[in-house]
Amino acid sequence: MASLIACGIDCDVHPAVPHLTSLLPFLNDYWRDQVTTRGMVDLVSQSYPQNSPITARPDWRPETGKPGESLEAMQRHVLDPFQLKHAICNPLYGVQMVFSEDMQAAFCRALNDWLAKEWLDRDARLRGSIVIPTQSIEKAVAEIERCAQDKRFVQVLMLVMGDTPLGKRALWPIYEAAERLELPVGIHAGSAYHNPPTAVGWGSYHIEDYVGQAQAFQAQLTSLIVEGVFARYPRLKMVMLESGVSWIASYLWRLHKFWRGVRMETPWVDRAPLEIVRSNIRFSLQPFDAPPEPETLIRLFEHMQSDELVLFSTDYPHWQFDAQDALPEGLSPDLVRKIMIDNPHATYPRLT
Repeated sequence: MASLIACGIDCDVHPAVPHLTSLLPFLNDYWRDQVTTRGMVDLVSQSYPQNSPITARPDWRPETGKPGESLEAMQRHVLDPFQLKHAICNPLYGVQMVFSEDMQAAFCRALNDWLAKEWLDRDARLRGSIVIPTQSIEKAVAEIERCAQDKRFVQVLMLVMGDTPLGKRALWPIYEAAERLELPVGIHAGSAYHNPPTAVGWGSYHIEDYVGQAQAFQAQLTSLIVEGVFARYPRLKMVMLESGVSWIASYLWRLHKFWRGVRMETPWVDRAPLEIVRSNIRFSLQPFDAPPEPETLIRLFEHMQSDELVLFSTDYPHWQFDAQDALPEGLSPDLVRKIMIDNPHATYPRLT
């Protein structure tokens, strides 16, 4: 396997909220009363079922509680052995699932404040992503602007499966705020489950949901490019988190072919899709879904036509790789440095 290097940036770790009552200290009196009187105890989606093998590696799974809820465990499993300079915390908690705009906004605010106090304050290596209430664009922008005052927040976090294609113009104020405040937008695997997680409806098994995430990333990337997000916000970076990478080359070939054929429909897309992806889109390394042969990996990066697209991630505490082999075999030392250090720093201006 390729060797890790010190002072890398892990762009995708997942601190877990132990239970909804963990957020009570960060809610105002009204919402604390709502949570307690309604008997609300947790907001758990089916994206990562607690007992599913892919939710946590066996050696990272605690005897009690949720995988990822302990800072000390994260330090012991990832921060220290991987000699990381920074790790970006992307809390995957079901605050986006509630239908009330006001409740969603209150829970997002509490989640962001919880992340700052319980994680960022306790380890200087950690950085945070701003979870936003996308049901209300106005409240989402306000939460971005509020949290952006804390420079330890380096990214805006959204789910790949929400209520609408991400390129829709109604969402553009979120992207304007992110670009203005030098915050990339992270699009993470997962769903609010307001709609079926596949294009053909609800499946019967978790594997259908899990495998379907890559299709959702392709649909959202098409929406973002074709709707003209990057024509309007050329400095905006978006990071596809847990999207996989092996589909990129074939997807871009198909999108480029049809863009050339019907480009009169979207004249604002004035660059080839591949050029837009190279300048504005990045992808996290794990889960790495390419074949294990080094020669195949090298061809994959050649087809991507860029060594700047991939960012190092462990996806802690999820189970995506073995032992310390977070990097696939066949990467040159120069490419390892690009993936672990140079590309993350170029993507996240707030990292220091």
